[in-house]
Amino acid sequence: MRATAVLTAAAEGGIIGDGRTGANLALGVGAIGLAIGWLALARAGRGSGVGNARTAGAAAVATGTLGTVLALLHLATADGGPGTGNGLVGAVVALPLGLGAVLLGRRALTRCRRAARPADRTPA
Repeated sequence: MRATAVLTAAAEGGIIGDGRTGANLALGVGAIGLAIGWLALARAGRGSGVGNARTAGAAAVATGTLGTVLALLHLATADGGPGTGNGLVGAVVALPLGLGAVLLGRRALTRCRRAARPADRTPA
């Protein structure tokens, strides 16, 4: 099975349940990505353990991207409107969660890069 077919089926909720399952999956992935991004940003701010913060930042970007893609797929394939039980509102809420995870992870990666730069070297 191709990855796009699996993502589409998961976003539609066709694999494991009703129409809200895809939105709940996107919400969960986005929330986990947001938590990972928050922790990565906190680690990068301390300056110690930059390698762990870099790994967590990359994980937050990947998880946030996945959550955003799942939410967009669910929005594109949902039948009906808000309040019909198809998880449309959940997918709309999952979008900023996924995007927030991407932004926090990217910010953590930027802080790690700045912390790894030698102090005597000034940017041009």
